[in-house]
Amino acid sequence: MRRHHLDPHKGLGQNFLVDHKALRKIVDYAGLSKDDTVLEIGAGLGSLTRMLAKGAGKVVAVEIDHHLVPILEEVMSPFNNVQIVEGDILELNPVDLMGDKPFIVVANIPYFITSAIIRHLLSSSVKPTRIVLTMQQEVAERICAQAGDLSLLALSVQVFGTPKIGVNIPASAFFPPPKVDSATLKVEIYEQPLITGKQLDMFFTLAKIGFSQKRKMLRNTISAGLHYSAPEAEELLKSAGIDPTRRAQTLELVEWKTLVGEYESWLEKRKTS
Repeated sequence: MRRHHLDPHKGLGQNFLVDHKALRKIVDYAGLSKDDTVLEIGAGLGSLTRMLAKGAGKVVAVEIDHHLVPILEEVMSPFNNVQIVEGDILELNPVDLMGDKPFIVVANIPYFITSAIIRHLLSSSVKPTRIVLTMQQEVAERICAQAGDLSLLALSVQVFGTPKIGVNIPASAFFPPPKVDSATLKVEIYEQPLITGKQLDMFFTLAKIGFSQKRKMLRNTISAGLHYSAPEAEELLKSAGIDPTRRAQTLELVEWKTLVGEYESWLEKRKTS
């Protein structure tokens, strides 16, 4: 980066993983073979990309920072199985990038776009079979949380697959070192989300409403978010078998699924009334 007169971009969350042992652990945890095609998001300086190229059959490396692309091209020049794409993954169609075959995602990304990236990838007609994300350790632990301590981020991941932490990475493994340690999360993706079709959009709508003021009872947040009266919100929740005084973080995913089904029925009744 000094040779190219560049500094890490804080706004893009650029903390480059440079420790060889940590990189090796991530690639091993991803469980790659030469039959696999990998989508790497945020290829950066190519440290992880090189190791992915050695372990996988093909790597599509996406990088949003156009200043880093020449460095990435230079680093990856010895490899003929790497395709470098400059762009924002949230504005790119995974089908255009990966074709019609399954793929594995490996990424070291800022936590604040984790949910958006997962939903973007899994709303595609061709989905990854596995997602391996390196992020802040606290965020990885939040994603793996159970009912009672759930967050919107955890739900948005768990509706698509089973998350598990497999690698812990100290801040010293990065350049520049972040203020917190990191962890690598692996999500084995279900063949179909636990909530599918148009109900998936309803799920995200209701979950966002529920977590908008997570200290408040669901009766109050649903009432405000859906512009229902308090009695209507209470009736909706009771019809789903949910105590209206509960809070969003206490609901299990299966309860959200039931609530979505009841909400869909309510919308249909309102159309016909």
